[in-house]
Amino acid sequence: MLMLVIYSFNSSRLVTVWASWSTKWYGELFNNSALIKAVILSLSIAAASATVAVVLGTLASFTIVRFRRFRGANLFSFMMTAPLVMPDVITGLALLLLFVAMGQAIGWPQDRGALTIWLAHVTFCTAYVTVVVSARLRELDKSLEEAAMDLGANPLKVFFIITIPMIIPALVSGWLLAFTLSLDDLVIASFVAGPGATTLPMLIFSKVRLGVDPQINALATIILLIVGIIGFVSWLLIRRAERRHLKELRRH
Repeated sequence: MLMLVIYSFNSSRLVTVWASWSTKWYGELFNNSALIKAVILSLSIAAASATVAVVLGTLASFTIVRFRRFRGANLFSFMMTAPLVMPDVITGLALLLLFVAMGQAIGWPQDRGALTIWLAHVTFCTAYVTVVVSARLRELDKSLEEAAMDLGANPLKVFFIITIPMIIPALVSGWLLAFTLSLDDLVIASFVAGPGATTLPMLIFSKVRLGVDPQINALATIILLIVGIIGFVSWLLIRRAERRHLKELRRH
């Protein structure tokens, strides 16, 4: 990563040959409309996928942990964890066939593009969020939820007032993990994307096949800086929430 950052300031068009220090590739990067469009599309899909995956993953993990014994529980758990062990090629092909069959049967989706990429990313990101949130739910003290219900709170109110605040660190971690996985995905997006939707990994892969563009180094440096800042801030927030949670447990 350090070498990538250094070579982003290389004035030579050949990324493996050092010429002199220059920032011209950053200027050309912001004038590259195709690259900027791919970045915006990838960030939009990643944010939307992570948000929906957190909602679905939280509900799925709550069902698995709190309602262990119900008809089809084993099948439900297997379906939620299947994307974790399934190769991306198989997942991408299966989703492609699903979207084609749905288009022929009900006429939706009519074309493959940003919508199908978003649906595909929500599918496999939900599995990762489910694992993260489930681990957190298993650590919670159920006596707090039971005490709230004994005091007259209904289960829905207990879920939003007691459970959600205690698993916020896991929700943040799950969102960041889902965002990173969606932003990084190439194989699944290549199967379900249409001609009008090109994500950043797809664009970078197509450029690398013809030779590495120095603008990619500049873009990767900017992404590293942004991700580093977001990761550091998230770590501080999660650490503060964990300390607050430990203090509350010690009080109880």
